[in-house]
Amino acid sequence: MRTYITLPIAATVALASLLSGCAGAGGPVTPRIDLLGMPVIDDSAALSTVTITPDTRWVNVTSGDTVRFVTGDKAFAWSFQVSPNVAMFDLNQIAPPGALGRRVPVYVTPNPLYGSGG
Repeated sequence: MRTYITLPIAATVALASLLSGCAGAGGPVTPRIDLLGMPVIDDSAALSTVTITPDTRWVNVTSGDTVRFVTGDKAFAWSFQVSPNVAMFDLNQIAPPGALGRRVPVYVTPNPLYGSGG
């Protein structure tokens, strides 16, 4: 005797498998570094400076900004040419290795020059 799986049952099983795979991924997705902008060699081009201290819980930037970060005796600058799909990422992704020693979220505001205008 042959057993046949009807289309609705097969579709339900496929959907359940897909959803369980998504749920298992958990946590936030880490964006590719090329979506976050680019390092700035000459940090005098930075329009602002942010000093990262032990009390710094997060950093707010606007897409299009160039920011110099100072943490202890280390400094680096970044041009935030950020993809519109990225609203938050970890500063450790762009900081030199060992510069921070902890997680510091960066919250990116879209550049108002490129808003919908509507």
